[in-house]
This record gives sequence, C-alpha cells and structure tokens, in this order.
Amino acid sequence: MGHSSVRGEGTREGVPHAREMGWDDGLYADAPSGDTEDPAKPAEAAEAVGGSDGGVSRRRGGGGGGGRRRAGKGAGKGSRNGKKGKRRVLRWSASVLSLLILGTAGAGYLYYEHLNDKIKKDDLTLGKNKMPEHKANAAGQTPLNILLIGSDARNSKANQDLGGARETFDGPPLADVQMLVHLSADRSNISVVSMPRDTMLKIPECRDPDTGKVYRESLFAQTNESLNRGGPGCTVATWVELTGIPIDHFMMIDFAGVVSMADAVGGVPVCVDKNIESRTTTGEGSGLKLPKGTHPIKGEQALQWLRTRYGWVGGTDLERAKAQHMYMNSMVRELRKNAKLTDPNKLRKLAEAATEALTVDKGLDTIGKLYDLGEQLKSVPTARITMTTMPNFYTPRRSGKVEPTPGEAEELFRMIREDIPLDGKASRRAAPTATKDKAAPPAETEVTVQNGTYTDQLGSAQGRATTVAGLLARKGYTQAEAGTLTPRQAKTVVQFPSADLEGDAQAVAKALGIPVGSVKKSDQVQGITLVVGADWREGDTYPKPKATGKAPGSNTSRADQSGCMEVDPNFTW
Repeated sequence: MGHSSVRGEGTREGVPHAREMGWDDGLYADAPSGDTEDPAKPAEAAEAVGGSDGGVSRRRGGGGGGGRRRAGKGAGKGSRNGKKGKRRVLRWSASVLSLLILGTAGAGYLYYEHLNDKIKKDDLTLGKNKMPEHKANAAGQTPLNILLIGSDARNSKANQDLGGARETFDGPPLADVQMLVHLSADRSNISVVSMPRDTMLKIPECRDPDTGKVYRESLFAQTNESLNRGGPGCTVATWVELTGIPIDHFMMIDFAGVVSMADAVGGVPVCVDKNIESRTTTGEGSGLKLPKGTHPIKGEQALQWLRTRYGWVGGTDLERAKAQHMYMNSMVRELRKNAKLTDPNKLRKLAEAATEALTVDKGLDTIGKLYDLGEQLKSVPTARITMTTMPNFYTPRRSGKVEPTPGEAEELFRMIREDIPLDGKASRRAAPTATKDKAAPPAETEVTVQNGTYTDQLGSAQGRATTVAGLLARKGYTQAEAGTLTPRQAKTVVQFPSADLEGDAQAVAKALGIPVGSVKKSDQVQGITLVVGADWREGDTYPKPKATGKAPGSNTSRADQSGCMEVDPNFTW
C-alpha cells in the first residue's frame, strides 16, 4: 500500500463508504447487522467521534465514528453488498493467513529475492512517546511483539474488484482488524490478542512522516480510525498507549490473495454441532449452510464462515471471533502438514500474493528478515499457540461500541508485558530487573501523585491521590503531594523523565509494593509521578497481581483445539 492510501483525516462526502461498513455478516442481506452491536440494543444513529482535536469522523448518512454501518436507502442491495461482504472478511483473513504463510513456509522466500521490491515499508510508530523497552529473561532473551493490521484499502484493481463500492476507491482505509502476536522470550509459545474494531479508546498524537501534519490526540475515538492519522505507525502508537506493551514490528495486509491462499491448501476444516443456515427471517445473515460435522471450506463458503454471527449460540461478535479463531487454528494445522506447500511453484504464488498485499515497518523490509521472523514463529508447537479477544463491554457513551473491561483487559495486557503464557503453562522467564541507579533518600525525593482511577462504569475513586500521597509520607516520602491532573490509567504506574531518576522511581514503587515492571520512563512528566490506576481504587495496600494463570475473558482458544461451533437451534435445518 502506498502512502496515499493511508493518509488524511475525514471522509468523502455523501457516501456510505468503507469506514461505515463493519463486519456485518450478510453476504446478500438487505439490512446490515452491525459489527459488535449488542443484539439486545436497538440500532440508533451514532454520534461523530470526538476528541481534543474536535473530532474527525462525522459521517453523512448517519454513520458514526468509523464503525457500524446503518441501514439506509439502497443499503446492502444485491451483489454489491456481496462484494462488500467479501472485502470485509478479506481484511481479517489476509492479515492472519499472510503471517501464517511466512511463519510456516518461510524457506520458500529465500528463492525469491526479487520480491523485496514489492514489500511496502512505513514507520513503526508515529506517536511522540518513545516505545517501552523489553525486559530480558534470565537467558538474556526478549519477547517479540508483532501487530497485525488488516486495512480496508482498495487502492489496487484486485482489491477494488473484490470490494466493489466504486465511490470509495483509493480513499483512506481503516484498521478494521488488529491482532497482537506475542512470541515469548524463550520461543516456547505464542499468544494472539484481538481487539474489536469498534473499541473506543484514546488515540495519541501522531505525526505524518511524509507531510509533517500533526494529528492531535483524541480522548475517545474508535480504534480503527488510528490508521487515518498518518499511517499504521499511529495504530501501533495507539496500542502502546493503551497496553504499555513494546511493539517490535507491524504487518499491514490487504486482501487480494486470500481466497487463493485458502484454496491452495485444499480447504480449511471446520466443524458445527448441528446443521446450520445463517439467515434470519428479515434476510440478514452470511448465507452459510453446512450439515452437521466437519467439512473443508474454501472460496465463498470460507468467507461466509468468517462472517457468520447469526447462527451461533449467543449471536454476538464474540461467537464470530471464536469461529474465526477456529478457522485460523485449522489453517495453521493445514499449512504445517500440507505437502503441497513444499512445492516451489505453489510457494511462489503464495509469496507473490502475500508480498503484493504487505506493508511492514522498516525493520522487516526484506525477504530475508521476513524469513528470519517466519523461522522463529514456526518453531513454536501448534499446541502452544493461544488466541483471545480483549475483554470488553458495551459502552453507554456510544451506541454499539465497546471499551476495554477495567481490570480484566489490564490483566491480559500485564500478562503480555510480563511474558506470561495465556495457556496457563509455565514459561522460562525472568522478572523485570532493578536499575543500577542508586536511589536518593525518601525525604529528598519529590513525588507527584495523580488520581487516574476513572472508568466509565464507576467514575473516579474520590481522594485517591491524597490517600496514596499520605501512604508515601508515612514511608518517609515527606515531599509527596497530590496533583490536580486526573489522567485515565487502567494500571497504576510510576513514571520518571530521565535515567538519573529511575532508581528513585523504582524505590517509590517498592515502598508501596508496586511491581518494578510498572515503573516507566516518560517524557510527559517533569519529575517522579505516581498515577494511581483503576486497579487500585481502594485500600492502603497495592493489590498483588496474579503471578500466572490463563488469560481473562471467555473467548480464548488454542491452535490444536478440536470441537465444534455450537449452532443456535433457530438457525438449523
């Protein structure tokens, strides 16, 4: 993808364009269903996404915030909607499958150095804050974090043919698929965390590296809009802002080759526990029709599977994500065992399709680097690949949108930061190390304490900055004072502006029982600043995090999973 396809804020006037077209599951439905819409909530006009920059996402025709498309005159009619549906699924499929191709058949890339010129490059991060640093384990190894971004770009003839909607050609895309792939420091396991496209969060200030344009931060915007703020580096910066996870690379994918990739392995086996037909009485649904049991799917049927929401027990986007994970897991197994993928001609075709669709950061700008990455990824046993969706809840602040669930989402992010496997199995890792910088005496250390406990569900815990400043005073930090700023902070953090204060900051954390991994360097503070997060709303003792355990949330799966999707009795035949 060239820069022209990801630049610019705002929209084309008067068209129900790509940012309005979520992952509603009807290939040919007359009325789209929405993406993460709560089935119990009526559809209603979404507000424009606002922020400190005054908002950039107001849509004509009633769409809001780059999210769910509303039904309107002529919406979703005939084959045009079918093309849109295919494009929406290809966002997901190509982003995942292209990485899997690299990870499971990487050796073939060595034969095709000429593909280097096809790989498009962009800056890793466009945020003004520096990337957090990894903590090494006892063997000196560090984890590897890769952000997969599936854009809805239609800046090529192949993508335009798949997507339809001519009025949206060459427009700025959205980051409608976002998956963080975490490869553990000891290379024993992989964790994959998905974020719903309708997640509302803070998008930080980003600067376009080509034009120099600065996009001011938005305090409550939809995550998929981050791609419009200078490029994929702003999506990376948004993840870092939310999670505190260091991100080493990104891979942004478009969609032209995904069907041929699926077909190349002869179909992907999936399973249903009853006959299923995904079609409502009003015409909504993906159109998927399968008999009970396990079946290899490819082509349009694979697209229908990936888009199905109506038909699974529960009928929400979580069930759709579970079905998508099943498909991805099955594809991993097929790629690893299918002898056809050792055929150089087949590998060449897959490589051509993948690199044609690929945009990466400048640290992955050659076939050789991609091959090295693939070698690391494919070394992990399939049974140790765990996938989950970020815990989320429907926000009352914006109809049909979600926010990270306080506590649960932060626990998931902490597990990734601290290299804790999501499958609950042990991993050889080391705790973050203490700095060699010597701390000053507590009485000589100035500390500002801020109340960052606000959540949409609970509001702010009143008086927390004053309370925690008092706790520090009793520990000898007589210069600790409560600040007036109230930033949102999911997890309590101690920040410091320069290396000479790192030892002091770690000493402050130790005094309150805050883990050393929560001590972060930041150019946003003038001195040592303790932000009391939503994880410490009450009490005088910092709550100890779990040392291990499985990922929080209900949508976690392993790549060696067996079993079938549960079919809603109302959608069987």
